[in-house]
Amino acid sequence: MIADADAWRSRDLAVLWHPCTQMREHPDTLPLLPIARGEGPWLVGRDGRRYLDAISSWWTNLFGHAEPRIAAAIARQASTLEHVILAGCSHAPAVELAERLLAMAPREAGRAPLAKVFYADNGSAGVEVALKMAFHWFRNRGAPGRTKFIALENGYHGETLGALAVGDIPLYRRIYAPLLAEALFAPSPDAYLCEPGETPVKRAQRAADALRDILERHAGEVCALILEPRVQCAGGMRMHDPVYLRLARELCDAHGVFLIADEIAAGFGRTGTLFACEQAPGDARVAGSSGVQPDLLCLSKGLTGGALPLAAVLATQSIYDGFLDDSRERAFLHSHSYTGNPLACAAALAALDIFASDNIIERNRATAARMAALAQPLGAHPHVADARQAGMIVAFELTRNGDKRTPFDTSHRVGLRAYRHALSRGVLLRPLGDILYWMPPYCIDDDALQLLADVTRSAIDEATAEAG
Repeated sequence: MIADADAWRSRDLAVLWHPCTQMREHPDTLPLLPIARGEGPWLVGRDGRRYLDAISSWWTNLFGHAEPRIAAAIARQASTLEHVILAGCSHAPAVELAERLLAMAPREAGRAPLAKVFYADNGSAGVEVALKMAFHWFRNRGAPGRTKFIALENGYHGETLGALAVGDIPLYRRIYAPLLAEALFAPSPDAYLCEPGETPVKRAQRAADALRDILERHAGEVCALILEPRVQCAGGMRMHDPVYLRLARELCDAHGVFLIADEIAAGFGRTGTLFACEQAPGDARVAGSSGVQPDLLCLSKGLTGGALPLAAVLATQSIYDGFLDDSRERAFLHSHSYTGNPLACAAALAALDIFASDNIIERNRATAARMAALAQPLGAHPHVADARQAGMIVAFELTRNGDKRTPFDTSHRVGLRAYRHALSRGVLLRPLGDILYWMPPYCIDDDALQLLADVTRSAIDEATAEAG
């Protein structure tokens, strides 16, 4: 088995260029895991070793690997219709999925609901769709000056050029900056950035005040604000108080700007509710209201339970109507060859069935409570500056002596040390810089959670021993 794994590594490195990887680090610095199969929250290597998938395979897997109900749905669909062009054609899985997504989408009292679904192939492509829709709608309405987007500092929305333009993580953005459209960046409401004595709510309010200033300075120039509700995932699992979502919604309304919610990672139960937008406080003018409704909602990753690539952009009827015209130039001509792929739509429908039949959101609350209890002692570690949680996401910020002002020197590679140690203990715990996080499949049980907590503790100890 081990010889087979070693041979597979050699075959891989002879032909593959891996994503988000400095390939010089393979095979020595960064261990390559040849995976043979998946079983629930576990990955099984070609050498027979088992690894707990603590990051849900880049945040996509909801119900565990090789989920039989999703696999069966894909197989049934494959025997009927594997793919058909969605321009000028239709098929049942695409229509049924759109109906169900719109029925479960965030709704806000007094606001027309999201009414149309446009499919894409992945999260970045979905963001591109939303950005183009927002710009093009204003152009169709005779407002060609509305060309700017506002995004949040430390935000991330994908790697394609349009999505990258509204991202603010230097590691991904800096080298391509000459190719990117100009965006306006507003301060993040990130609670980690609270001043001494400042609450997360006050931090969110202060960030909203800065957003208001940008909107006022660029009146008539902005077409949309794009943000990740509740958690800036690739930015280090940084979390903000949901009051910011309400304030941002009100500011977008006041300035005639679209609100784009990127729930690609946060959606489908990750933050404790089906969609993170639901956690915002209600409109004070509407009794009993709760949550905010974006004008454009981007979904992907967990949409298919992690089985197949698919993205969906949900739009209001008003946005859709803005493209209806005799002129083809005023139509939304964006396209992907695999738009609305029947296999992917069938997987997504099966995933939505599992949400309904297994009472996933309620079960997640119990799992999240167990995660909170296990994370609490880790938050007291002398090199943990912050332990934070939003539903099924927990993150640990590692700094020297737990001081936010003194991160570890990058040369110590603290995150990499923790990653390698966790792998040696059978846990896939891929860090974001020096931030470790848990985002496991929802099927994880108590024993696996205890293993995750124990290995995380030892990984922090090992990684910070020399660097501290």
